[in-house]
Amino acid sequence: MARIGLYTGTFDPLTNGHLDVIRSAAAFCDRIVVGIGTHAGKGPVFSPVERVAMVRAATTKGVMAAVEVITFDGLAIEAARRVNADLIIRGLRDGTDFDYEMQMAGMNGAMAPRTQTVFLPASPSVRHITATLVRQIAAMHGDVSAFVPPDVAQALRDKFKS
Repeated sequence: MARIGLYTGTFDPLTNGHLDVIRSAAAFCDRIVVGIGTHAGKGPVFSPVERVAMVRAATTKGVMAAVEVITFDGLAIEAARRVNADLIIRGLRDGTDFDYEMQMAGMNGAMAPRTQTVFLPASPSVRHITATLVRQIAAMHGDVSAFVPPDVAQALRDKFKS
């Protein structure tokens, strides 16, 4: 039976840190489903369609396992059920992430005991990257090319043209 991992987030924008987590998950998942949360309250820079396209473009360049991209607007655990995920994949940058993610894993475990949460530490080279900071830098016309794939950097430049 194939092991399916669900990796959720807003991916607004997709960063090299996100790709690091996907690469790490590919080592033990037969299929990775990237679940893009579309909660309107977050006020994303990119539409769900744009975010799906960015993730697909970055994960089809021959370096990833079987990656599927979906959108969802409810609970991550419900998205996991819909795609028959065995695992929920979560990336960790630091202790703050760990504290929050442990709470989420506990809640998800209570709602769906058969779905396990797997924490993957970010590689040192991407540990400092956050989508929030990338958006802020791009909005101020800074260079984000070290933090995101080239297509994403261009999309950010296009979004924040003055």
